[in-house]
Amino acid sequence: QGKKLSDALRISAYVFSTGLLMFTALVNFVSWFLQNVTSGNFWQTAWLEFYDYMEGDEWKIFLTGAALVPALAFWGFNGILLVADITGKPTFITRYRIQLGKNDPVDRKKLCKAIYTALGNQFFVSFPMLVPMFYIMKWWDNTFSKELPTFQWFLVELSIFTVIEEILFYYTHRLGHHPVLYKHIHKKHHEWTAPIGVVSIYAHPIEHIVSNTLPVMTGPMVMGSHIVSVAAWFSIALVTTSISHCGYHLPLLPSPEFHDFHHLKFNQCYGVLGVLDFLHGTDRIFRQTKAFERHKVLLGLTPLSESIPEPPKKEE
Repeated sequence: QGKKLSDALRISAYVFSTGLLMFTALVNFVSWFLQNVTSGNFWQTAWLEFYDYMEGDEWKIFLTGAALVPALAFWGFNGILLVADITGKPTFITRYRIQLGKNDPVDRKKLCKAIYTALGNQFFVSFPMLVPMFYIMKWWDNTFSKELPTFQWFLVELSIFTVIEEILFYYTHRLGHHPVLYKHIHKKHHEWTAPIGVVSIYAHPIEHIVSNTLPVMTGPMVMGSHIVSVAAWFSIALVTTSISHCGYHLPLLPSPEFHDFHHLKFNQCYGVLGVLDFLHGTDRIFRQTKAFERHKVLLGLTPLSESIPEPPKKEE
């Protein structure tokens, strides 16, 4: 057990350090470029202009950051994927399909049901949950500060948010697979054995509250984060979960093989990062598959389904 813990911590450290280094380099470059083009502190200036435009109305600022911006990120990203799912084009996207032959094209009736459910969860579950969150954030007296947090502090917060989400999502998700709860609640999400991006929030309302929304909301509420940090984190979380469900292993994006395998086999890969799955042994079968070999960031243009294909099926 000690070796397992050590290995899990090493994997976690590697994932965090690699991701943070890449993210830091990217944001620092963008910040440097924007600050040199516009002169002065670009992000701070932009925030103050937005704050003044909203006339300091904290409720409007909160709704924009915690609801509108993440929703635009989610539907903007999934809008591109939906075009590929429905039309089979552009081939630049569809050639990276994980489960070959599935959703090619996607079932229109099933897709409409998924979109309606996703919209319903956003408008009638996620958005109402922002009301109590708003008052919790006001209590911290930092969320609407005119001074933005430093980028270094945002990285610290992002790490904490990720750990909290991993813990809460893993255990609530695994609990949802208990036979009693699965039949009445979680089974809805697993109607898609070959998921697409919008399916990330296609779930029973109870599951959407407990497994989808609370694990993401808890971190900012615990930390009393600035609304800009909340907007960035919510957007990252929604786009990341869309990637893990999208069904395409695209170049330079995080690998969706882990969660795609969960939809295929149901009893493996419950978490987000995979650390708790490793500790609990709920990724043992996954590690013996070709999907595990493909579970990495694709740095080239050749689909991993071609470079690391599934072994041929034995003839009966």
